[in-house]
Amino acid sequence: MIDDYVILVDKNDKKIGLMSKMEAHKKGVLHRAFSVFIFNNKNELMLQKRNKNKYHSPGLWTNTCCSHQRDEESNISAGKRRLLEEMGFCAELNEIGSFIYNIGFDNGLVEHELDYILVGKHKGNVNINPDEVDDWKWLSLDNIKDDIKINPDNYTEWFKIIIKDYYDQLKNL
Repeated sequence: MIDDYVILVDKNDKKIGLMSKMEAHKKGVLHRAFSVFIFNNKNELMLQKRNKNKYHSPGLWTNTCCSHQRDEESNISAGKRRLLEEMGFCAELNEIGSFIYNIGFDNGLVEHELDYILVGKHKGNVNINPDEVDDWKWLSLDNIKDDIKINPDNYTEWFKIIIKDYYDQLKNL
């Protein structure tokens, strides 16, 4: 299946090939990814708690959804697809930046990703996919930032990086 593959890239986001998602995470090779941030009319962020059976970062709070682009799929199209698959709704998205991170996990897997940050608004229903998401909630960026300081182990690594490095930009959307 095509979505079991990730797009391998260099640090300038030039595609250099495809690899199975698991192999890429075992080898720690740089690949393309995205993180979606959905806000409500009060500028609160929709957080999701990752399913406890995820292959890494299970049961941790993170941004609204995230995943990997399929070959030849734009960042925006990928974000919209995954938002519908994980959270059960569609929203218009805009790209606000990207960053590269490289983090190893206790289970031997490595996230080495060029991660695009996508943002949007939503005020309708949410219908989570229980295979992907255990829970969700709205929370202000200030409350998130404060809680990360107190309980950093409750959050995914990429989410903590984005909150630290993109806080002002997200706050002023």
